[in-house]
Amino acid sequence: MRVLIVDDEPLARTALAQILRARPDVEHFDSADDAIEAQKLLAQENYDVMLLDVSMPELSGLELVASLQHFERPLPSVVFVTAHAKYALAAFESHAVDYIVKPFSEERVNQALDFASRRTASERAAQLMPHLTMLTHQCSSKIAIKSNGRILFIDPRDAVAVEAQGNYVLLQREAGSDLLRESISTIAEKLKPYGFIRIHRSVLVNAALVQDIRPCATGEYQLRLKDGREYTVTRTYKKNLSGLAAFWIGTGTFLN
Repeated sequence: MRVLIVDDEPLARTALAQILRARPDVEHFDSADDAIEAQKLLAQENYDVMLLDVSMPELSGLELVASLQHFERPLPSVVFVTAHAKYALAAFESHAVDYIVKPFSEERVNQALDFASRRTASERAAQLMPHLTMLTHQCSSKIAIKSNGRILFIDPRDAVAVEAQGNYVLLQREAGSDLLRESISTIAEKLKPYGFIRIHRSVLVNAALVQDIRPCATGEYQLRLKDGREYTVTRTYKKNLSGLAAFWIGTGTFLN
């Protein structure tokens, strides 16, 4: 495994380097103290995994990842290692990339490396850019809606759920709601980059606000949000629940 560390903090680079040196499966690793230097290394070398900070001067980690689509070399699996937990909200639907929040432990970094090293080059190319798109959308501060003859700008994190009501949808927010003339299918596509998942033909929920799910004898699930609201997840949309967690811990399988 060939690894590239990209972080403007010397202590973080040193800690990650120590972890890599202790792994027998790491053939080689390089370090870059900013994204500009990382671009030069990526243009010259092939890496299997990149341990990448988000917030850096001149060019952010997200902007660096965006530039990878223009590279002819195989893409590395990207593991974000950052102090900014806010960028991780509903950021990942699968294990294609991982997200580690500083301060990190050796065990947590090794866990991410174990998974990232198993991704093939084709999987990296197919999976990386959709996750980048979701992260980029979530970095945008507002979404605009037209309600009661005016345009409101709301933080997508304040939106809780969307419910179909005839030719309209009711956008439920933490404080209040808005009736919008829009189909549930159209708004589902618009809100997907912000971490909303469809759990019923007439309901979307903010995945970041899901507290727990409980199986029902009918094969459906009962989903509860952090504010206590409950919704039924129909069997048709049960598969969408797989994106709620980065990984499964426990016996058996997730969503039997």
